[in-house]
Amino acid sequence: MATLVLDPEPLELRALRERRRRLGQDRFDEVWGGVYHMKPAPGYAHAVTEPQVLALLHAAGRAAGLTPIGQFNLGGREDYRVPDGGLLCSAASGAPVYLSTAALVVEIVSPGDESFDKLPFYAEHGVDEALLVDPQRREVRWLALREGTYAAVERSALIDLGREQLEAQIRWP
Repeated sequence: MATLVLDPEPLELRALRERRRRLGQDRFDEVWGGVYHMKPAPGYAHAVTEPQVLALLHAAGRAAGLTPIGQFNLGGREDYRVPDGGLLCSAASGAPVYLSTAALVVEIVSPGDESFDKLPFYAEHGVDEALLVDPQRREVRWLALREGTYAAVERSALIDLGREQLEAQIRWP
């Protein structure tokens, strides 16, 4: 269920957001064009699939000279998404809270989530490839940015890995 509260923000909502921040429950939350999206922690299928996918991508990414990364903020303070992981063209200098782009982002799809809705944002930020892994359907969708939009591909142009190869290596829940 989605809830939109127009300004001004009620004190109770501000207190909820602060409590979530203190408890570390906000690490999956996102801001979409100034609208706060409060996300729950991943479910079982997501949690079992994510580390497997990231381990496979990290090995292939390092071999290709890319920097593997876990969950991170892509965008800026008032408009960002939190992919489940990714590959960067180079290590970020300093300790930025928000990264402007990535070579590849990973989204583990959960029922009713917004993974597919994030694609236009990733395209606007010049993310070369997006990997959508759906544990419920036991399916991997590999997408490459072509003329401002994503198109399905069978193999990555960035790393030595393909859709079918990745699907076969995942121990699906």
